[in-house]
Amino acid sequence: MVIKFLGTGTSTGIPEIGCRCEVCTSTDSRDNRLRASVLVSTDDKNILIDCGPDFRMQMLSAGVETLDAVLITHEHYDHTGGMDDLRPYCRHGAVPVYMEMNVVSVMRTRMPYCFRGRKYPGIPDIELNTIENAPFSVSGVPVVPIRAIHYRLPILGFRIGNFAYITDLLFLPEEEYSKLNGLEVLVVNALRKEKHISHQTLSDALKMIRRVCPKRSYLTHIGHHMGKHADVSAELPPDVFFAYDGLTLSF
Repeated sequence: MVIKFLGTGTSTGIPEIGCRCEVCTSTDSRDNRLRASVLVSTDDKNILIDCGPDFRMQMLSAGVETLDAVLITHEHYDHTGGMDDLRPYCRHGAVPVYMEMNVVSVMRTRMPYCFRGRKYPGIPDIELNTIENAPFSVSGVPVVPIRAIHYRLPILGFRIGNFAYITDLLFLPEEEYSKLNGLEVLVVNALRKEKHISHQTLSDALKMIRRVCPKRSYLTHIGHHMGKHADVSAELPPDVFFAYDGLTLSF
């Protein structure tokens, strides 16, 4: 399995427009963060988790020529705003996209031209697949959804093999923790150090990691208030790392 972090930033990305803080003006490339997304390559399949507004730039940078499926964690624009740019991947047929019913309803409203009975040429050919919090298969690859709560919004994380990706959570319901047993790699969000209404803080993420006990953990969906990559990385336990755009893991 190969994991490629396409974006590791929060909804505004880093640098944030109009901000002159030390993170937004950093010359360390690891402090430049596109909106959060990750590519999972396993069993000769490329599975994208979330398709945000930076999707086109991310795909060009990563050189991803084929895409077998897209998993959507929730409806927010920083996780779905790049759906129209799926068009080049539709040359040889519809791209299967998996999301919960409430997200399907949002996408039909946001992109009605993709789902009308009579479609005009050139629009994305998106095959909407409705999922629930129950295991399913994507191109023969088993996927286990993980229920998470984003403020008051129920969203999904995903486990594929010994890898789990959960972003935007504020907390995980107690019954979901058993889905995280025996992980090689866990990726979770850590927005900043100060308390936030809808996201884990750094201390929240570290507490969750200590409970789950994966072999390695990576932090994503990071905001500029967290601090510079190099500075905060020095504060982390030896088996916990700040992810950054372009980071690739193989296991």
